[in-house]
Order: sequence, then structure tokens, then C-alpha cells
Amino acid sequence: MKKYFSFVKIEHTLFSLPLVYAGVFLASRGAFPGWTPLLLVLAAATGARTVAFALNRIIDRQIDARNPRTASRDLPSGRMSLIEAVGVLVAGLGIYFCSAYYLSFFCFVMSPIPLVIFIVYPTMKRFTPMAHFGVGLGLAMGPLGGWFAVSPSFDTILSPALLSLFTMLWVAGFDIIYATLDEEFDKKASLFSFPSRFGKERALRYSGYLHAAAFAVLAALYVQADLSRWSFPLLIVMGVLLYTEQKKAEDVELAFFRINAIAGFAVLLMVLVGVLV
Repeated sequence: MKKYFSFVKIEHTLFSLPLVYAGVFLASRGAFPGWTPLLLVLAAATGARTVAFALNRIIDRQIDARNPRTASRDLPSGRMSLIEAVGVLVAGLGIYFCSAYYLSFFCFVMSPIPLVIFIVYPTMKRFTPMAHFGVGLGLAMGPLGGWFAVSPSFDTILSPALLSLFTMLWVAGFDIIYATLDEEFDKKASLFSFPSRFGKERALRYSGYLHAAAFAVLAALYVQADLSRWSFPLLIVMGVLLYTEQKKAEDVELAFFRINAIAGFAVLLMVLVGVLV
């Protein structure tokens, strides 16, 4: 189990799961959605995350083998075979589709859309530096999925759309920070990223612009969704976290992993307080 959890980076769920549940509680507007939908959402999010990471690792396995930073990953190092990786992918698909089906027929019909994004975005680094937005778009499906789990229609879609746009901008910004670790390798391997295309300094500046835009969208959500004034301090907390992430961007461990894990929960708490108090 440790090997499989390592393969799909189960700890990275800390980035996406709070945003998924933010979509759930934004749709429920203070009403408890029930334990069954909450558990099904957890299963669907876990299945989707497993599929996304398995596809990423399978598609990038040859690139990872050439990169000294990633050569120790499960597939390049040989700790996991390709057949085992495909098995993890199939298991994730089964969990995802079953959970979507039991949530609602609407969710089941919509469920293939994120999978298309999961397949496309790992290939984008081969031909465009906009690959960071592909990663962001993949995680941005989470809040929409949480919303549709409770409200299976396109009515009043603006609130979850703003939450998803925030997620895309936030994730694209911190993915640029993460990509600074591979700047030199990406240049040598003719791979596209903001750091390899524009240089580290300009790339981090663009990351800052994206995070400023993300905060503006989150502020727009606060107004548009008519969240309680008691959630306003959490909006400010999120702004401080984004600012700190930019100031500490040189320390990728701190900026990418630790601050972002807190940031996701800050958004969830902002939505919870905004609809409950």
C-alpha cells in the first residue's frame, strides 16, 4: 500500500480535496448535504486524483527516467511495473465512475470530461509552456464536481465557476514555482515550461501575477456568493498566504507543499463560515 500511495502521491490530495468540498458546501448553502453524498464525493475525488496521477506518471515515465530529480520515481526506478501502474489506473477509474453513478445520473454523464483533461495536460509540456494551465484546469474540475454532486444542473453556475477559476489560477501559479526545480533539465530536453521559456526570474513574476488574479477572483466570489462578513478575515488570510508563497518561492518545499496545503483549507473554511454563519 505504501508503494501505491507513493505512486499516486496521495498526500497531494491536500491541495484538491478542500476545494472539492468547498464546492459541495457552496452548493448546499448551509444545509447539511448528508453523509452519503459526502462519502461518495470523497471516493470520487480520490478515484479522480488516482487516475490523474497514474496517467501523469505513465505518460511521463520516459522523461522522468532522464531527469535526475525524478529518476527515483516508481516507474523509472523499476519499483513498479507498467502493468501495476495500469492496474492502479483501472482501479481509480472504477472508483471514480461508480461514485459518480451513485451520486446522480447527471454526475455520471459529466464524469468523462475531467478524464479528457487528465489525458491531455501531461502531454502539453512537449509543445507549449501553457502546460501549467492544463494542470490548473485539471484541479479546477474539483470544485465543479463538488457543486454538481449537490446541485446536478447548470443553474446558478456562476459561484462554482468563480471557485474553479480561482483554483485554475492558483494551481497554475504554484505549478510554475514547482517547475523552477526542472528549469535546466527542461531546456536540455526541449520541454516547455515558464521557467525554461522565460527564465526563472520572469517565470516567478508571472506566477505572482496569476496569484494576484486568483485572489481577485476569490474576492469576487466572496461578493457574488454573498458570503457572511465573518468569512472576510479568511479571505485576507488567503491573500497573506498567496503573498507569502511568492516571497518564499525560492524555498519550493515551503512554498509549494506547506503553504499550499494550508491555503486549500483556508478557502474551504472561508466558504464554510460564509454559508453557515
